[in-house]
Order: sequence, then structure tokens, then C-alpha cells
Amino acid sequence: MEEMMLREIKNAAVIALCCAVAGAGLAGCDDGSLEDWDPLANPTGRKTEADRFSGTRKFDVGGKSVNVSCSGGPAKDEPVIVLMHGGGDGLDKMAALQKALSKENRVCSYDRLGAGASDRPDGPQSFSSSGKVLTGVLDRVAGDGPVVLAGHSLGGLIAARYAPDHRDRVKGLVLLDATPPTMVDDITKAIPESATGPAAQLRAQNLAIFQGQNPEKLAIADGKVRSAGNIPVEVIQHGKQYLAALPQYGPRLERAWSAGQRRWLALSSRGKLSTATKSGHYIYVDQPDVAVQAIQRVTAQAAR
Repeated sequence: MEEMMLREIKNAAVIALCCAVAGAGLAGCDDGSLEDWDPLANPTGRKTEADRFSGTRKFDVGGKSVNVSCSGGPAKDEPVIVLMHGGGDGLDKMAALQKALSKENRVCSYDRLGAGASDRPDGPQSFSSSGKVLTGVLDRVAGDGPVVLAGHSLGGLIAARYAPDHRDRVKGLVLLDATPPTMVDDITKAIPESATGPAAQLRAQNLAIFQGQNPEKLAIADGKVRSAGNIPVEVIQHGKQYLAALPQYGPRLERAWSAGQRRWLALSSRGKLSTATKSGHYIYVDQPDVAVQAIQRVTAQAAR
């Protein structure tokens, strides 16, 4: 019985980190097969008027159909909130969060290429090509107006990479247990190549994911954290140390993850780090009020 329980804990830890790094639907997290993708064409030009629709629509972005959901009335002088799902998820995963926020704010979300109801990309993606899709979405839902990006896991990483190059429109960030900026290096240092068993499996799976073997075909490269300007930024990390369940290397992984969250504070001198003490990786599910209040705070600060 004890041996069976230990095996279950090891397997759960492998799946947990895989899902934490890039989402529940990625390699090693389920039995789904991966698809081939091609490079994204240039997205359509920027619009000046926001499309004030409610509900879900599909828009053409660079010749690809992108699924977008918006709700809530346009708040006077406040940015549009754009929610960014984790890898392997879709906008439907964040529907409850969007509904809660839309009581007081204009909120939109979208499926990245290869996720949810959006088209698959035609080839390998990078932060640059993924950013072009995000730009196309922002053109439609916010026009030339300001936005606050709130991203979970991989969505947080993409938001944090996007913001420094788009200071004209990104006026606030909320990172919900975002994938750290140096996750590849963190994993290779925390779990040595000599590791065996579940740890070796976890190491191999996640390195493959970051090389682009994921449903979005997104190559997730390490990089320095660049400034996004003096904008309000809230970084929220998980409090339940589920990664520690991996024998021997789990505590190292937790320390690396926590260090990665602190690195995101370099995005702005107005950065703030907090811990959702009762949450695992899905903070907006485990403690929705924590996520809602953080996003509302950043949005209000960005409107000043």
C-alpha cells in the first residue's frame, strides 16, 4: 500500500509541474496528440475604434480565425482588461473570472492559436508571432485605448514578454502564478541530467514542451525581464507547495518557482509580489477573490 501511494504521489508531481509550467493540455499532461503548425501571416492593421460587442466572436487575425469573448460595459477612462489563459487551456477556463470582473469593468479574453476554438497556427510560433496575434486582438477589442493584461501561467509569461514592447497600450499587468522567465534553466539546474524515475520523466517532458512540442507549437525561450515602464504590476504566486511532492527534487523546484516570481518584479518599479496562501497553480479558481481584487486594483491604478 505504501509503495502504491508513493508511486501515485510521484506521478501526480510529474503531472503537476508539467501543467504548472505550460498548462493542463500539454505533452505529458494528457493523452492528446500534437499537431503540426506553420508560421503566422502578418495580422491586420491596427484599428482606431474598439468593437464593443458582448459574447463570443471570431475575428480574422493575419488570415487566422481567433476566438474572442467580451463582456461588461466600457468603464469611463478605464483600460479594457484582457485575460490570457495558460497553456493547454482556453478562454472558457477563465469564464467565471471574466464574469466576476465584468460587473464593473470591460473584460475580454481570447484563445491563442492552437487553443480552444481558434485556428491552429501554420508552423512553429515564437513570442513575436504570438504577440502579433495579441496585437490583432487588442486592435479589435480596445482600438487605440489602454489595456491591462492579466495572464495565468504561460499566459502570464506571454503578457510579461509583450508589455515592454507595447508601452503605448499596456498600462498594467497581473501575473497569476506566471511561468518564470528562466524556467528552462531552472528545470535543468533543479533536476540534473543524471536524475532517474519520475524526475527524469518530468525533466524530459518539460524541456520538450519548451522546445515547442506543445499544442501551440510555441518555443518558450528563457530571457531577461525587461522593463514595461512605471506601470502597476501585481505578481501572485501559489501558496500550496504542490511541486514539493516530487521526491528529492521537489523542494528545489518550489524554490526556483518562487525565485522566478520575484524576478517578474523587474517589470516595473511599481511591482508587488503576494502569495495566495490557499491556492495551487490555478489561483483564479482556488481563490477567485484574490485574482479579482488584484486585477481591479491594477485597473484602477492604470486609469489614474
